[in-house]
Amino acid sequence: MVDMSDMPTPIFTPTVPAPSYQVRSHGLTDRGKVRSINEDNFLIAELTKALRVQQSSLQGPATQYSGERGHLFVVADGMGGHAAGEQASALAVHTIEDFVLNTLKWFFHLRSPEQPGVLSEFQQALRAADARIFDEAARHPEYEGMGTTLTMAYTIGRQIFIIHVGDSRCYLLRGGQLYKVTHDHSLVEEMVQRGHLTAEEAAHHRWRHVITNVVGGTERGIRAEAHRVDLDPNDTILLCSDGLTEMLKDDRLAALLLAQSEPRLACEQLVREALEAGGRDNVTVIVANFQS
Repeated sequence: MVDMSDMPTPIFTPTVPAPSYQVRSHGLTDRGKVRSINEDNFLIAELTKALRVQQSSLQGPATQYSGERGHLFVVADGMGGHAAGEQASALAVHTIEDFVLNTLKWFFHLRSPEQPGVLSEFQQALRAADARIFDEAARHPEYEGMGTTLTMAYTIGRQIFIIHVGDSRCYLLRGGQLYKVTHDHSLVEEMVQRGHLTAEEAAHHRWRHVITNVVGGTERGIRAEAHRVDLDPNDTILLCSDGLTEMLKDDRLAALLLAQSEPRLACEQLVREALEAGGRDNVTVIVANFQS
């Protein structure tokens, strides 16, 4: 038998993550005034660590929760006709849910969120969603070619990781300024980047709805855009489908977010104004505010 008292005392230097911000969030989706169905889907989820006591000689709660929290926000805008777009966006969101629950080692990354593992794991999740959509289309010929945009934000500690495919968007409101974090993966955006179109021309171009990068679609494989942003107190994140940004310009989005700090009310106002401006597409928004 080994005498435990003779063993050297291990030395631990724990890494204590910075306290997380308080997160208030809300999401809202609407079919719009023209489309017959809503092909958008969204997700807001909180990730927690839980300890469930099976038996104990001590009195205490049956379930205890860690103070560490992760938050996940997803907007997906499907396309394909015959309800295939609705199916594609739902499959993508469900795949992300399953990945986060059963594969993502999110609580390890809380100690070192600067590591690229978080972004690479979510890129893996999007590849899984891409494969799942193609598999479903192979079983159901009426779904052939279905695809979806997907814009996802994942917060841990005081950082936010953004993974993006398509022309839905993620914005950051900070210090009264609205910043577009993501780029539209569209034909006209590529033309703007190459200097063939101005931003003003692109906003009204007849090819502005031609998306060059989707989850699913007609070709397997995706090119996911990835960002990591250090959050400041009172930052606000907006995720939205193009049914919002086609109807409202960025300066109007900024004005509405600045005027209404309550996420639920901000979502309602954003959707209301998009509908009043024509509501030509499904409209989906998520607003999240971060406070110390």
